[in-house]
Formats: sequence, C-alpha cells, structure tokens
Amino acid sequence: MTEAGGKASINPWVPSAGPRTAHHRSRSDNRPAARLSPFVPWEDPTAEPFIRIENLSKTFDGFAAVDGVSLDIFQGELFAILGGSGCGKSTLLRLLAGFETPTAGEVVIDGANMAGRPPYERPTNMMFQSYAVFPHYTVADNVAYGLRKEGLGKTEIKERVTELLELVQMQDFARRKPRQLSGGQQQRVALARALAKRPKVLLLDEPLAALDRNLRERTQFELMNIQDRLGITFIVVTHDQEEAMTLATRIAVMDAGRFVQIGTPTEIYEYPNSRFVADFFGAINLFEGRADAGDPGRIICAETGVPIHAEPTAGQALPDLLFVAVRPEKIRLSREAPAGEGVTVMHGTVEDLAYYGNHSVYRVRTDQGKLVQVSSQNAHRSAELALEWDEPIHLSWPRDCSVVLTQ
Repeated sequence: MTEAGGKASINPWVPSAGPRTAHHRSRSDNRPAARLSPFVPWEDPTAEPFIRIENLSKTFDGFAAVDGVSLDIFQGELFAILGGSGCGKSTLLRLLAGFETPTAGEVVIDGANMAGRPPYERPTNMMFQSYAVFPHYTVADNVAYGLRKEGLGKTEIKERVTELLELVQMQDFARRKPRQLSGGQQQRVALARALAKRPKVLLLDEPLAALDRNLRERTQFELMNIQDRLGITFIVVTHDQEEAMTLATRIAVMDAGRFVQIGTPTEIYEYPNSRFVADFFGAINLFEGRADAGDPGRIICAETGVPIHAEPTAGQALPDLLFVAVRPEKIRLSREAPAGEGVTVMHGTVEDLAYYGNHSVYRVRTDQGKLVQVSSQNAHRSAELALEWDEPIHLSWPRDCSVVLTQ
C-alpha cells in the first residue's frame, strides 16, 4: 500500500526484522494452509526463524516441567501450544516471557539471546488467563498503564489508546470500570493493554478459557483478524483442540514436558504420528491389529472380524503390533453392504445415538463386540432420526481414511 505521492506507508506495528506477513488461512475448510497461501516459511530451509527455542528445560525440585524442547517459530505466525493440564505448556510460555529462568537451553527472539533478560527488557508481552485488569482503573487507563510507565507523552498515549480501543471495538467503553464490563469485554481490554507497547511477540495463556462457547467462537475470529492486521507473532497456549485448530498456522502438541508432534492443524488431525496425538486431537476409533505379511495394505484385526484396508507403508518395517486410527466422520453408515475395492466393511447394531442438530453421533457395536463411534452430518431437514436404536447397520470407509500407527 502506498500513500499519496507514491511514498510507501509504514505500519508501526510490524517488527523491524522483516515485512509484515500473514497466514491468510481459509477458516471454512480443512485444506492444508500450504495450498491456500504462500505463507509457509517452515517449509523453506533457508527461512530464518523469528523465535528459536533450543533444548529448553525447566526443572522444579527434580521434576522436568519442560524437558529439552526445541522449536522454530516464524514472524507473523499464530502458533498454538496444545496440551492437557500439567503438560508444561504454561511453564514454556513463562520461560519465553522471562517469568521463569530455564534450567538449560536458550531462547532467541529476533536474533537476540534472551538469557538473563527480565520480562520488561524482552520484545514480548503476555496476556494472562485471568486478564488481570486493574479494577480501580477505567478501560482507557488500563490500556494506558504500560505507556505511562514508559514515560510517553500525553498526546502519544491518547492517540495510541484510541487506536487500540478502536482495534478491539471498545472505544465506547473507555470511561467504564472493569466491573461494568462482561467477560468478553474484559478480555478485549486485556488484549489492548498487552498490545499497547507494540511487542514483537504476544504470548497468550488460555486467552479464551473464561468465555462461554458462543462468545469464545466469535472472539476466535476477532483474535485472528487482529493478529492478521498487526502482523505480530502470536503464541497461544490452550488445552482446547478446536480452538487450536481454528486459530493456528501451526500447532505443537505437548505431553509430559515434550513436543510429541508439530504441524499444521490439518497435518496433525489427519495424520497423527501416535496413539496419544490421535486420541487427544479429536474423537478417534482405534483398532488393534497386525499387518498381513503378504499385503502391507491389509491389517488383520481380530476385534473386527474382517481385514482393515489401509494405504501400504512403503519402505517401513511394521511392528508385530500396530493400531489403525479412523476418525468418526470418515465412516459411512448404510443399511446395505457397500461394494468397492479397498473399502473396509463391517456389520453391527446401533447401541447409542445423540442428536446435536447439525450432526448426529452414533455408537455402533460390531458383531465382534467392538464399539465404533460414527459422526454423520444432518444434511437434510427432518424431524425423524435417520437411524434408530438397535437397528442393524453396515459401517464402511475407504483405505485412505485408515491411519496406521506404530507407536
């Protein structure tokens, strides 16, 4: 974008390390971001990471909360760290912010080693889960707090506070106190205050956890739009898988202080690398079996009574015991047995069902006793259920929906 006269305009929010970049991911489908946008620097071996975490560890009384993690994050990413309670994700965020001192390893941001730097000397700011807005300050004074501490002039403070309140759509609430605001409004105030000092990296610890479901979903899109406008690198810690998939360019799944898989939302959901990731990242059906010695695309599974068809794993030696993961929405239900090469078909009976409006979930007990969960979109308007309890049914899915897991 250029100003009048052809002079390039300068966005003061963009870090000096490089031009503004944004992921521009489509949020309406599940195609990989790499096919929708040129913003995939993690696929470029020559790209320089904006944040580099190398062998970072933090130990408390002999317990490794963060255990030797390494990670590269690129400028303009909205990166999510996903994991259950106690996995070390919040400790990692505090290490990045400077609130904790690492036991080993280092953090480099924009080419500068953060070793020994206190939080106020780092190019980061942190938005806490509790929001931590000052109850005795107005909205405007909350946003201006850090700027006054820096000694900025009154005119500049006023201009920046006005800009930020407009950014988070809180300009009409500038004179209110936090007690006069809803939870979602307080969240916006906390976000504006965290952005006030124009950090190069914004760290968000469970930023939407206190909001109800509908408000959380709306705020996710607002947060993405703000990050896209500013071009600041966001790192979000969350335990919510759907939130991570909605927000992030990439996700690091964390367990017991370590990263167990790093990838785009589509990669992690469709191609989990372990049973832990498959089970943690959305609903899943797991089938235990072994590969057919003569056909690695056939998995012999006693609990299904029929072989499961999967894509052959070329050049990889398969262990004696493996698992096949199948997402519930990949499975089709039909009263007649479907035909087709490479399709896994089994028979069962509807044991449980739940109607959620836009989709229904069925739990089908196979003839061999395996309980399989199936998710079916309710594409047609009807007051009648498509299936009923105790109804016999066939389950089927094509081979490319079977994910073979060896760990």
